[in-house]
Amino acid sequence: MRRIFTPGRLIVLGIVLLAVFVGLLTLQSGDYIFLPDKAHPVDPLVQLPAGQAKPDHDNGGIYFVDVIVRKASLLERLWPGYREGADVVPAEAVVPPGANDRQRHKLDLQEMQRSQEIASAVALRALGRTVVARPIGVVVDAVDPKAPAAGELHVADRIVGVGGKPVRTTIDLRRLLQLRKPGSRVALAIENGDGRRTVTVKTTSAQGRTVIGIIVEQGVDVKLPLDVRIDSGQIGGPSAGLAFALDLMEELGRDVDRGHRVAATGEIALDGSVLPVGGLKQKTIGARRTGVDLFLVPAGDNAAVARRYADGLRVVPVKSFRQALSALQTAF
Repeated sequence: MRRIFTPGRLIVLGIVLLAVFVGLLTLQSGDYIFLPDKAHPVDPLVQLPAGQAKPDHDNGGIYFVDVIVRKASLLERLWPGYREGADVVPAEAVVPPGANDRQRHKLDLQEMQRSQEIASAVALRALGRTVVARPIGVVVDAVDPKAPAAGELHVADRIVGVGGKPVRTTIDLRRLLQLRKPGSRVALAIENGDGRRTVTVKTTSAQGRTVIGIIVEQGVDVKLPLDVRIDSGQIGGPSAGLAFALDLMEELGRDVDRGHRVAATGEIALDGSVLPVGGLKQKTIGARRTGVDLFLVPAGDNAAVARRYADGLRVVPVKSFRQALSALQTAF
């Protein structure tokens, strides 16, 4: 009888299977994967002028949490469950319309920088310091590739004028666009790292409003009463704002953590509001793995997701910076 599985054939089959496995593990798919990362202490990232930082020896600390985001391998695309907390998402859910991966990362870093400035402003105001913050235009977060603005506007452009009229806030932009009829052309004054330029785009309509097919956020120039530097490296996005504000108060002498390890996530606005962020599943798992005592998260859907993956980690939802401070004073 002829043997089907000879030693030589088994070796060849093993080599083939190994090659397939290595290919699945190393070749990238077109999708992205979200993975938990450990919580990071904020304290080593913050630099203050000499003599400003107060010593803290209570073994507590404020931690921020992030999400590892990268292209998914073919194996991860086919079987994401082999990594705890992993989610595979399509590229369009990660990269803004009209942007590539490099531009997405650049935008994330810019959002992180703005988050740090706003967090510093909120913390210093809470300590009674004088902070000056003024709107300086509207920053483009995404451009619909099918919209009239595609090719003319780019991610991170700052719109400072419409039709010769100044634009300082998102309300200014919406108001000036509503004065135009859909289908008309409008001149936009743009500023970015390369200087100032003027582009002309055609308007269109959406849900009864005149639009140009972009997603924007408020640009702000913040003047602080002392030099605050936060070095977060290549970690981007606005979600560490709450953690930065809490740690800055701790650095300046307010006992915020009361000797406990506190993780926090949430974008912080100039008025102190704590806004929802993404990746709560991964961030909660990361905070839990780090062994923190408490996890502050934005109230609402973010808190619901965090509780789902907390597995014993104490989750405290907050709507504002003031509420976060109050919660920490009564939590322990």
